[in-house]
Amino acid sequence: MTQEPWLCVVAPTSMLMIEIERPEDIAADIAADITADGTARGADDRAEIHVHRGGQGLWVATMARALDARVSVCGPFGGETGDILQQIARDDGMEVIAVDYAEGSAALVHDRRSGEREEIARMPAAPLRRHETDELFGAALVTGTEADVCVLTGAQPADVLAAEFFGRLTHDLLVGGVTVVADLSGEAALRVIEQGPAVLKMAHDEVIAAGLAEEDTVSALRVAGQRLVEQGVGTVVVSRADQPALVVHDASAWLVHTPSLSSVDHRGAGDSMTAGIAVGLARGLSVLEAVRLGAAAGTLNITRRGLGTGRREQIERFSDQVQIEELD
Repeated sequence: MTQEPWLCVVAPTSMLMIEIERPEDIAADIAADITADGTARGADDRAEIHVHRGGQGLWVATMARALDARVSVCGPFGGETGDILQQIARDDGMEVIAVDYAEGSAALVHDRRSGEREEIARMPAAPLRRHETDELFGAALVTGTEADVCVLTGAQPADVLAAEFFGRLTHDLLVGGVTVVADLSGEAALRVIEQGPAVLKMAHDEVIAAGLAEEDTVSALRVAGQRLVEQGVGTVVVSRADQPALVVHDASAWLVHTPSLSSVDHRGAGDSMTAGIAVGLARGLSVLEAVRLGAAAGTLNITRRGLGTGRREQIERFSDQVQIEELD
């Protein structure tokens, strides 16, 4: 076990997230206050502006950093949004291996002052060009081969990067003896399955959408996971929203039970789980103990406003509350 586990996170899509919030110290029933020019202003007009890094890869990386892992992020970053994302990531202690991106990195603006998330504006990511794809492949292969674990995250939208990219990269990483953890869906997941990563994590609805299972029952998902293990995947982890996650390894299967906590924001829970699993494996934990750490990270993350955020000590202590049930 290394003192500082090293993760390479392949992040094809990063997003600058700007969120408008109501200041917490302003009560909703305050009718108005007075501006400098003497006119009335409704309390609802006052706001706090928060800027966050977003996208699956950066959420995984953020939780891995919270667990005190060394994290190298390989991804395309372009334009003003890309510059800001890189700076925020580096400020959090991440190593950013940035591939030049002709298009600007994605951005999203939400207004949450009403209590609901209202999308104000979105700038989606554009498909990577041929040379950008080649540069990302090289950066991910070299850095991933040096790291303890390489985590593959998906592109959003899917056409940002061809599914074949993920299959090739997994193959070449495995040639180098790398532990590959893949959190993917759709065609990208299918291409990686063909290569046999150490861990494949998918949501239950993604398993069904990929044609790997016909329904979301535990028995159907278990059969699907067993087939994938027989094809060469080391461990299959299926997250099931607010239901216990399913783990399939060798000829055995388990359900992962976590306490039912109040949720502030459910987004990012799956990515936090992936980060915990990857960090656990990089520390030298067994698969089930790594899953236990991941489940604790994902569960605690829903109680926070920051996606992929948490504190190592709290997550590790909370992991004692995670119960793993072996299925017959």
